Amino acid sequence: HVAPKTVISKDRAERIAKGHACESCGEYSYKKLVVKPSTPSQKRELNESWHAFKVCGVCGREHDMGIDGDGEVLYVN
Repeated sequence: HVAPKTVISKDRAERIAKGHACESCGEYSYKKLVVKPSTPSQKRELNESWHAFKVCGVCGREHDMGIDGDGEVLYVN
């Protein structure tokens, strides 16, 4: 995978993270959402540009999400 020429904005990464349903209950309500630039190792190993941490507002499940520079969700766990 080739690194993108431009990287999506933090605001766009937050909208992508909010628009992804909870992996456990399927709801879109989050009581906590933090989006930060990826660490150098995340960028190198996963081609991740943004890292999101979310806590579901319904069931309380915690999620980590990687988003690449094109706005594609790389993983959710």
